[in-house]
Amino acid sequence: MTDERRQRGLEMMAQVYGWEVRDGPGDFFGITVDHLFADIWSRPGLSMRDRRLLLVGVLAAKGLNDVLDIQIPAALGNDELTAGELREIAIFLTHYIGWPLGAKLSVQIDTLIAAHEKRQAGQGPAAPR
Repeated sequence: MTDERRQRGLEMMAQVYGWEVRDGPGDFFGITVDHLFADIWSRPGLSMRDRRLLLVGVLAAKGLNDVLDIQIPAALGNDELTAGELREIAIFLTHYIGWPLGAKLSVQIDTLIAAHEKRQAGQGPAAPR
């Protein structure tokens, strides 16, 4: 790990999530920042929106709703996906990931959109830091 690579990874991680990310301890955190964010998320060829769409699809297909709780608000907060696009994603993905996962995704999207809109109106808690 170089200091430049770590900084690039932290900056990309902050861009992806939409909040300030500080350096953390441990090999797992270091590998995540140095490889996943400094190298993979920073590669040319796909836009942030493209990457987010792919990630939302994979997470939904695997039922990883806890990670979707991070990715969907980040997509909204970074203006990568609109509320309408996210709702359409749920309808589309349901036919590939199965009805139970799709129904859960649809409810989750509506819940996260409502929380985002509340924050935008200054009525709710800020995004996690």
